[in-house]
Parts: sequence; structure tokens; C-alpha cells
Amino acid sequence: MSKYRFIVQLSLSIVLLLGASSAFAQATRTWVSGVGDDANPCSRTAPCKTFAGAISKTAAGGIIDVLDPGGFGAVTITKSITIESIGNVGSVLASGVQGIIVNAGASDVVTLRGLSIDGAGTTLGTYGIRFMKAAQLTVENCTIQNFAQNGIDFEPSTNATLAVHDTTINNIGGTGIFLQATTSAVIAKATIDNVRLLKDNYGVQVAIGVATIKNSVISGSATYGVRAYGSANARLTLDDVVVSDGSGTGIYAFGAGNAVYMSRTTVTNNTSGVNAAGGTITSYGDNRIFGNGTDGVPTSKISEQ
Repeated sequence: MSKYRFIVQLSLSIVLLLGASSAFAQATRTWVSGVGDDANPCSRTAPCKTFAGAISKTAAGGIIDVLDPGGFGAVTITKSITIESIGNVGSVLASGVQGIIVNAGASDVVTLRGLSIDGAGTTLGTYGIRFMKAAQLTVENCTIQNFAQNGIDFEPSTNATLAVHDTTINNIGGTGIFLQATTSAVIAKATIDNVRLLKDNYGVQVAIGVATIKNSVISGSATYGVRAYGSANARLTLDDVVVSDGSGTGIYAFGAGNAVYMSRTTVTNNTSGVNAAGGTITSYGDNRIFGNGTDGVPTSKISEQ
């Protein structure tokens, strides 16, 4: 073989190897396993060990699936992605760190489904999910527990939407779900449906943004079950929600321009039921506020249209 021919063949081999590596990096579906290895291509037959290992080999808009039960580590998401665990325990144990960080593009969409995110004690893990930037974050059928700061910390720097469904957020030292756009010019919206917020310091807080909570239970909050506050017209709408057994105030609207609207909602067995401290709490007349240390009353009532 001539030296020239050898060099050509070597060059072709290098191109093919680089192409193969690029193909692995751009897989639309990858897998992780408790017995995987991040040196693998993250295919179904050669899965990765961690979400961080898999995300680097998954194309934007792709899916990372959990093959079998395991702990797959904290991860930072910088592109559109779905991470899901269906029928298995897909765990993120985040002792002393943030569980999942979302810091993607302004048009990216991120979905987290079927995950267990655990801070290993409220003095250890910081945030369960920390959202900084993307167009949309959906959290479905997850468990988030034992974090010192917030379970879901949603503080977008560009217009963004949060959807939380069929999820339990438990034993949070800060707020179960915290919503605050970085500036009043940013539109931050949240829909919280069929969610259980249990024994958190604060259940749901909206500082800058708009949130709707429905078909949900907020129980055992140490300070506030639900609070609208801040300086940029925070809005909270409650529909078919139970706020109970808190050692502080069930529903709190603090400061001018901040408002809570409530319908078909039960507020019971809290130290204080409802309290509008400069804000407004509007009832649609079909709520139940009873059995609290001090029940309180909404600031106004609207008849059903």
C-alpha cells in the first residue's frame, strides 16, 4: 500500500469515527440504567449511568428514558428535553446540591415525568427543581421532597410557563412552589393541578406572576399555605383547593395590587384562615372557611356570572 493511499484511508476512518460520535451525541431517544456506564452511547442495549451523561448524547427535543430503578444524579438542562421514568423508580438524590436546573433557550420546552427528586434532608439539598430560562417547564407525576430552599423554584428571565400535574411536594424548608419573574416586564405563569403540598414552610408563593391552583391539597404549612405578595401585581386563583392544618395563615394576600381569587375552596384548621394585609381576597361565594383559630373573611364577594 502506498503512503498516499494509507493516508487517505486513515483520513476516511477518522471522518467515519467522528460521524459515529456525532450520531451518538444526536440520538433522539436515550436510556439510563442503574447498571449503565456514561462511557456507553446511551442506547437501549448500552445505557448510560446518569442523566448528566445521557443528556450530552441526546438531541434537542429528545427523550431520556429510565430502563430500570436507580439513582441517576443531578442534572443541568440546557435544551429542549424530556426526562421520564414510567414504571420504574427514576431517582435524583441531591444531597447538598440542586436536583435539576433548567437553564435553556427562550423557546425551549422541558418535561420531567415520573421522577423522585430527594434532597436527603432539609438541611442538605438546596432546590429540587430550579428554573432559570426556557419557554415551558412541565412537571408530571413526580415526587419532590426534603429540600432546604424551594421544591420548584420558578424564576424565569424571559416569558415562561410552568405546569405541575399529579405531583407531591413534601417537607420543604422554603416554598413548595415559588413563582417570581426576574422583572415585572417578564410574563411568568403557572398552572398547578392535582398537586399535594405537604408540610412545607410555605405551600405556594407568587411574588411576580400569575398562578392557578386547582384540585389540590396544601396541608401542614408552617407559615403560609398560599401567599400573593411582592410589588408587581401577583395573582393567585384557587379552584377546588383544600388549605388545611397549617400553623400559620392559610391564604394571605400581602400588599397593594396583589390578589387571591377563590372558589370551591376549603380553608380549615389553620392558626389563621384568610388574611388580606393590604391585598385583596375575592370569594365567589361557594367557599368553606371554618375551624381556624381565626377564620377571617374575604375582602369581597362576586356572584356567579
